Amino acid sequence: MTEQKSARELFQAAYENRYTWDANFPGYRADVEIKQGDEVYKGEVRIKDDLTVEVTGIEDEKVQESVYNQMRDIVTHRKRSTFEKAHGKNEFSLGESDTTGAVEILVKGDAMGSNYKVRGTEICQVSRVMGPMAFTINTNESLDTGEGYVSTGYNAIFREAKTGNLKTKREFEESYEKVGNYYVMTRQVVHAIDGGNRLTTEFNFSNIKLLEPVAV
Repeated sequence: MTEQKSARELFQAAYENRYTWDANFPGYRADVEIKQGDEVYKGEVRIKDDLTVEVTGIEDEKVQESVYNQMRDIVTHRKRSTFEKAHGKNEFSLGESDTTGAVEILVKGDAMGSNYKVRGTEICQVSRVMGPMAFTINTNESLDTGEGYVSTGYNAIFREAKTGNLKTKREFEESYEKVGNYYVMTRQVVHAIDGGNRLTTEFNFSNIKLLEPVAV
C-alpha cells in the first residue's frame, strides 16, 4: 500500500508544475486586436523583462484599461515564485475527493481565504473570498508545455460572500504558442454571462516578438 501524500505535498507538486517564465525571460511585444460585438480596437502590448506592462495605441480608455488588466493577469500567472515564498507559512489539510478524482486542499493562514482542488499534478480549482465577493475558478482544459501546464479552458464564478447569490460568470478559452523559448498567449475569448445576457470579447495577438536584452 502506497503512503498517502500529504495535502502540502500534493499542492506543492501541482503548484510547481505550473508553466512559468524563467529568470532569462526577455519580455515580448505583440499587436493586439480586440473584438466585442461590432466593435474592433487595435493597439500594441508589451511585457518587459521586469514583467511591467505597457499598452499603447488604443483610443478608448476603458478598452485600453481592460487590455492592461488582462496583460497584468498574464504576468501574474507566468511569474515564477518559489512554493516556500508563496505558501510556506500556510497549513494544508485534505478535504473531500470529487467524482473526477480531484482532491480538495484546505488552507489555513492564507490572507485571501483560499482553498483549492488538485487533480493529478494540476490545480483545477481555486476558491477565494475578497471582501464582499467570493469567487471560484474551475479549470477544465490545459496545455502540457513539457515545462509545466497552462490552463486553456476555465470559468470564473463570482458570488456574494455572505449570501452565496450568483453575481456573474465568465468563461475563458485561450491559445498559446511557443515564441523562442517561451510560451505566450495568442488568443483569448471571454464570455461574460450576467443574468440572461452574454457578451463575448475576443483578444487576438499577432506579430509576437521577444524583446532584445538591454545591454548593461
